[in-house]
Amino acid sequence: MKKALLLLLVLALAAAFFASGLHRQLDLDALKAGMGSFAAWREASPLLVAALYFAAYVAVTALSLPGAAVMTLAGGALFGLGWGLLIVSFASTIGATLAFLVSRHLLRDSVQARFGERLKAINDGIARDGAFYLFSLRLVPAFPFFLINLLMGLTPIRTRTFYWVSQLGMLPGTLVYVNAGTELGAVDSLAGVLSPGLVASFVLLGLFPLLARWLLARV
Repeated sequence: MKKALLLLLVLALAAAFFASGLHRQLDLDALKAGMGSFAAWREASPLLVAALYFAAYVAVTALSLPGAAVMTLAGGALFGLGWGLLIVSFASTIGATLAFLVSRHLLRDSVQARFGERLKAINDGIARDGAFYLFSLRLVPAFPFFLINLLMGLTPIRTRTFYWVSQLGMLPGTLVYVNAGTELGAVDSLAGVLSPGLVASFVLLGLFPLLARWLLARV
């Protein structure tokens, strides 16, 4: 019964998000068009705007809705690099952890019951080296943010480990997007925020802990 209620709540909130047209506001062009009004509102009520922004970011990521990248740019545009990075880092990690817990509560038991034997090697690997794998996944931009949250919820990784590794692993990418948001007018597309060289650097950085783990196991 609890699972059914949680599923209905998630579906209802997601449906309300799209039915209300909010998804159209989480667009780069819409953000640029409304930035003047948002900035004026922030100047008038900075704490209220920060609290509402934080709550909205947590909700979007917890429900695995589209728009996190645009909201990260908005964080930089509204609050600057320092405060923007702080707010987005905690909001994104809390939202990701809630999505992880929803996936774990709704899906893990049934998936493990059905595919437990096939997943044994993966479960053992995650239980042993889950922090290394998660850190690498967080750093490589090729892996969708929301998908990592949902898939990790199906594994034995501890919630506490998921939280701190996610916060640390997402920090470099968050820094790049928040910094880009401080110069929002110069951003032409979301894809343009991450240059090929920067992506390659993140990939190498993400592979480093796995390589170090592999080498240490053979020493």
